[in-house]
Amino acid sequence: MPRLILCADDFAFSRGTSETIVQLLAAGKLNATSCMTVMPGWAEDAELLRDLPPHAEVGLHLTLTGETPLTAMPETAPDGVLPEIDPLCRLAARHLVALDEIAREVRAQFDAFIGVLGRPPAFVDGHQHSHALTGIRDVVLAETARRAPEAWVRDCTDTLPAMLARPFPGKAIGSAYHCRGLRRDAARHRLRCNRGFAGHYDFASNYNVMLPKFLRRPGDMHLVMCHPGAGRRNGDAIADARPREAAALQAASIADMAAVQGLSYPA
Repeated sequence: MPRLILCADDFAFSRGTSETIVQLLAAGKLNATSCMTVMPGWAEDAELLRDLPPHAEVGLHLTLTGETPLTAMPETAPDGVLPEIDPLCRLAARHLVALDEIAREVRAQFDAFIGVLGRPPAFVDGHQHSHALTGIRDVVLAETARRAPEAWVRDCTDTLPAMLARPFPGKAIGSAYHCRGLRRDAARHRLRCNRGFAGHYDFASNYNVMLPKFLRRPGDMHLVMCHPGAGRRNGDAIADARPREAAALQAASIADMAAVQGLSYPA
């Protein structure tokens, strides 16, 4: 039976976000979360993940934009802060990314995940989907195959009818464009990908209304990203949306919502 993976991105972004995500996982309102191991609170927040229910998958949210890297990156982050996603996209499109620096940073983020949790990630994705950019994806897939060969990798592509059936199809199509060919490239490394991807919206619309629409025309391993959280942190462009998403997830009957679309949940 096709299954729903409802994944909270940005674990360790802040303590409030981490605590909110763990509460939702424990309540069965999520069945996956993706971790930012570059964050100062990562090791401490990771203790919250020790006693999760069996259905919960914990993955690595490779962070190559907007934050302080774990390694020195004089070309990519000369001022000590990683570039935002748009400049990084432009560099990748022109084959100007310093891939040696990216490789060291990706390796360090894997080290931080495995070193703290004592196991490889169940899946790998990227903050703002940076893992799929030209050149960077080759680094990410090679390191994932080496360090977590049983993991699956986030693919943001979907069929055009599926994307058009959900909210904000323009955003979905943009993500799919950047991820084109990722499934083929992952297969060369003997890595799996999700089939079906949703969760795009403007971070202002009513999330109670958005959530069931993300399940329309699902794939057989249908991944829906979300960003629940609490509290505020400087520079968080979606701070207001995080508690709204958390409240909507807490109130929703996820299993019933999934069943309407022929999806199993939480398995």
